[in-house]
Amino acid sequence: MRRESGGRIDRGTTLRFIFDGTEYTGHPGDTLASALLANGVRQVATSVKLGRPRGIVSAGGEEPSAVVQIEAPFPEPMLPATTVELYEGLVASSIPGQGRLATEPDPARYDAVHAHCDVLVVGAGPAGLAAARAAAGTGARVILADERSEPGGSLLGTRESVTEPEADDVLGPQEVSPGAEWAAATAAMLDGLPEVRVLPRTTVIGYYDDNYVVAVERRTNHLGAAAPADVARERVWRIRAKRVVLATGAHERSIAFAGNDLPGVMLAGSARAYANRYGVLPGRRAVVFTANDSAYAAAFDLADAGVEIAAIVDVRPAPGAAWAAGARERGIEVLAGHVVTAAQGDGQVCAVLVGRHRPDGEAAVGERELAADLLLVSGGWNPVVHLFSQSGGTLRYDEGLGTLVPDASRQAVEAAGAAKGVFTLTGCLADGAAAGHRALEAAHGTAVAERAAPPRATVEPATAPGAAFWLVPATDYRTHFVDPQRDVTVADVLKATGAGLRSVEHIKRYTTAGTAHDQGKTSGLLTTAIVAHALGVSVGEVGSTTFRAPYAPVSFAALAGRDRGLLHDPVRVTALHEWHVANGALFENVGQWKRPWYYPRAGEDMEAAVLRECAAARESVAAMDASTLGKIDVIGPDAAEFLDRLYTNLMSSLAVGAVRYGVMCRPDGMVFDDGTVIRLAEEHFLVTTTTGNAAAVLDWMEEWLQTEWPELRVHCTSVTEQWATVALVGPRSREVLAGLAPDLAVGAADFPFMTWRETEVAGIPARVCRISFSGELAYEINVTSWDGLRLWTAIMDTGLVTPYGTETMHVLRAEKGYPIVGQDTDGTVTPQDLGMSWVVSKKKPDFIGKRSFSRADTSRADRKQLVGLLPEDPAVLLPEGAHLVAGAEPPEPPVPTLGHVTSSYRSAALGRTFALALVRGGPSRAGERLYAPVGGALVPVTVTSHVLYDPEGARRDG
Repeated sequence: MRRESGGRIDRGTTLRFIFDGTEYTGHPGDTLASALLANGVRQVATSVKLGRPRGIVSAGGEEPSAVVQIEAPFPEPMLPATTVELYEGLVASSIPGQGRLATEPDPARYDAVHAHCDVLVVGAGPAGLAAARAAAGTGARVILADERSEPGGSLLGTRESVTEPEADDVLGPQEVSPGAEWAAATAAMLDGLPEVRVLPRTTVIGYYDDNYVVAVERRTNHLGAAAPADVARERVWRIRAKRVVLATGAHERSIAFAGNDLPGVMLAGSARAYANRYGVLPGRRAVVFTANDSAYAAAFDLADAGVEIAAIVDVRPAPGAAWAAGARERGIEVLAGHVVTAAQGDGQVCAVLVGRHRPDGEAAVGERELAADLLLVSGGWNPVVHLFSQSGGTLRYDEGLGTLVPDASRQAVEAAGAAKGVFTLTGCLADGAAAGHRALEAAHGTAVAERAAPPRATVEPATAPGAAFWLVPATDYRTHFVDPQRDVTVADVLKATGAGLRSVEHIKRYTTAGTAHDQGKTSGLLTTAIVAHALGVSVGEVGSTTFRAPYAPVSFAALAGRDRGLLHDPVRVTALHEWHVANGALFENVGQWKRPWYYPRAGEDMEAAVLRECAAARESVAAMDASTLGKIDVIGPDAAEFLDRLYTNLMSSLAVGAVRYGVMCRPDGMVFDDGTVIRLAEEHFLVTTTTGNAAAVLDWMEEWLQTEWPELRVHCTSVTEQWATVALVGPRSREVLAGLAPDLAVGAADFPFMTWRETEVAGIPARVCRISFSGELAYEINVTSWDGLRLWTAIMDTGLVTPYGTETMHVLRAEKGYPIVGQDTDGTVTPQDLGMSWVVSKKKPDFIGKRSFSRADTSRADRKQLVGLLPEDPAVLLPEGAHLVAGAEPPEPPVPTLGHVTSSYRSAALGRTFALALVRGGPSRAGERLYAPVGGALVPVTVTSHVLYDPEGARRDG
């Protein structure tokens, strides 16, 4: 089916590809669709619900039927064959309704870029090229984006020519040239200008507020073929433009008649494009069914290319005289006032039934059968208004054009050419140039001198849209397809309206029309028209469904860009990580951090290792890498006031050199985070947070500073990665520190709890804090990250210190009843529920959450509060999350729960298991027996204080 000559393909190069297991050949410049048609392949898919054969309907992104699965070089489902550029080694298959995702990670690169411009022109057809050229003439920053691989739009599929009326100050003297060549020359000229960026293969998918536009560029031959390692397969462009010109063209639409989904039924303009652009004949003998003049031009081009035109079936009683004369010259029969009542064939079109149209809405009469393998349809043209609508633009129904056209937008945007209903080539060129001038003037804020007149078409296709025609009346509408991708028929739409639905949005959801990959590009307005027909109202009264982003399907890989794998959720390690690895640590993920979990020795399981580490911390000395704790510098004249507002307790009274524990609450009074506040200078504080909440706390601080308290003179800076922190814990920690820091007075009186000192530890400048999260005598030693490994190595080289991990840290803190935010809290817990009323200041006039503490619900006695639990069998380890009930007998559902276990461990110091839990009524239940349903049995536990070890705190000072 390939013509002997013609088309914009490289006939000197042959590309091999496989479709459904059969090898075929094509040429550079082909799409998969054009190559399949050239090889006589008509069916490329199967419908999703009915299993009907589906063929190629269009030649672009509006394709409603021919979606395929790419198998190699990398699987990608649900791609329109009309947009897949052919490449060597492509392997594709037809889709039986649904595609398949890859089972392995995509090895290709995807990236993103931000760009700014004075004028963004979307679409490189005649109107877009004229607009971009007009806007670029004075050195303005212009971006021209087009979804096709080469510029020209409709010019690529026609034989029309363009000429310059006089010498142009940018291009120079021009002569008459074929439209595609003029488009290529214009785009090349634009691409050579320093402030112009031409983006082929770039689909604008979304239009957002403040002229923020998102586009996706296919940087290689679609999935194609191997690209250099430094070239991404797809790139997301995030563009901010002063003005936008939408020269997005128009989509031809189908007509609903029986069998209009058969392979071989094609849009007339698309068939013309296959003949002219790709040198492919989509059939041997064609019937053309139209309601407007544009299909005549398609019929003539196909006839000149060698396709036999059996007849032009024109629903209008009086087609344009010039077009009718042209048909007579070519010996083509014109059946005016007729309609196609059905396409017939087993798997593809083999015949077309034609009857006389009845304006009264009754079924056509006097059917006639025409043999044909191709049926070309043109029910009219729909301007591509999707992006205009996304911009906040309103649409109006133009009765004369029979379609929706742009009306007004709240943003700096306008449509040009066919995108606003201008359907002649000369009109598109003139309208595009005018739009480009207006955009340039608006972007610069001043009038721009008029430039040379726009180019004009040398062939004026007197294309009249004609009366809109949507539906061929019949008695049975079960094969009149509205949306072939969703198998939605006219009968389905009538069923929806018959059920009482009136809104086209509701009918869209009831029938699923317009919800497939093409988002109703060819079916959307047709659905509206069928609804209007059923309700007996005008199309304008029904309106359209909402046009949402993305305009075209986008791969998740493109949206993710480089934000995937390790780059999506980066693995963060501390400065001491290499030592932990070398010494056999096992790790757990805490947020993005890899934290040492425990350090098993030969023959030890986790339980044995943790018990050993706990014993070292309680009886001797142990050390933990605490570098992952969030650390935020809070600096400024109002820093103290700012922290007073954030924390429940008073921070402004903190002396320089002192440390204070604090809790942050949300406005509802529930605990948000906790940590220490260290006052380094009068206007300088260092705030520590939980590891997993560090970013959230910084964001919280910035939100209040920027939106509620902008008058406060405060700057917040994350310094988590700048400091390495080692927690030195245990009765002998003072001894170890004294040996490493001989200049530091480490006695209890000289260095009291919750203070800090600057000194040298192991010869390294350090900030040492007397802080304990274990209840033992402990120090937190902070040095720069560069010195962290040297400090840790010096501590371990003493031969006295046992390294311990996060599991041991949890056991030690839980024995002391210290809660972990996010584990022992769940967003419904106040400081009072945690037994920490002491941390809520009664002196401060206000802080975030203060008002909520006076709410009746927050102060009621039966709130869930933190307690300790001792299983009656000291060897039983309760699962975290286990619920707690009151009775010893299995209760009948629904079972009222008293609370749940939040933390559960084996304790070396206690010689048994224990747990922390949130229990209704909390401390008032001390001594009470409760039960935890575990594995089908009720495990008895006794409620006790949440502080199970050293409740007097005597061990804290050594």
